[in-house]
Amino acid sequence: MKHGKHIPRKRFGQHFLADGSIIEAIVDAIDPQPGQPMVEIGPGLAALTQPLVERLGHLTVIELDRDLAQRLRSHGQLQVIESDVLKVDFAQLAQSMATTRLRVVGNLPYNISTPILFHLLQFVDLIEDQHFMLQKEVIDRMVARPSTAAYGRLSVMLQWRYAMENVLAVPPESFDPPPRVDSAVVRMVPRRDAVVLDERGLSELVQVAFSQRRKLLRHTLGAWLQAKNFAGEFNVQRRAEEVPVDEYLRLALALRPASPQASHQAVVQ
Repeated sequence: MKHGKHIPRKRFGQHFLADGSIIEAIVDAIDPQPGQPMVEIGPGLAALTQPLVERLGHLTVIELDRDLAQRLRSHGQLQVIESDVLKVDFAQLAQSMATTRLRVVGNLPYNISTPILFHLLQFVDLIEDQHFMLQKEVIDRMVARPSTAAYGRLSVMLQWRYAMENVLAVPPESFDPPPRVDSAVVRMVPRRDAVVLDERGLSELVQVAFSQRRKLLRHTLGAWLQAKNFAGEFNVQRRAEEVPVDEYLRLALALRPASPQASHQAVVQ
């Protein structure tokens, strides 16, 4: 694709990968195989797109920037969806691609990375795996263990549905223009052993628990549970960061209505 120079747009949080060795390492971590149904979010100037499509044969990309989407349409092996990814129905997308499992990759805009992760959580049953470039601080929170400063709501909500690992560190100088933060690549593999759990209920529970993380849970979650007439056992003489993910999940299960209208299924491991 031969086009004029694209000026990165701040409103889209554009930082384009420019380090060949890093690009190669990311593609190797993703390990695309011929014919696999894959979606790339935010292909930008196609730094990842080109080596991915060379291995896959065909790739679907989601690009919000109109100028970049136009550039990408000149590539014969790409299906280009010009849209805000937060408005994309991945269930319809999978159906249009004649698959029940999507691989999703991308260098996500750092300013809306968390909303994108939660949007994709709605479609986790259709996901084979996800590989995302994110701000390192966000990935640290995603994979954090209990009793650490990084452990919080994002840790619980994502570890509920995914096994995750930080697979690659990416320094600022790997981008043009360089961001002011360190980056990394995370691998997210959905957990398949699922039980019914309401996402909104868990989200509310965890949000209350971490609303005052320096205080004991009896001041926050304890009062919330009392208001719900919870009669079960849960130790509120701890801080929110001391409670493992599986305990939050068990509590959410204990609180669910007798006939739940669950938004989707969860994993308890």
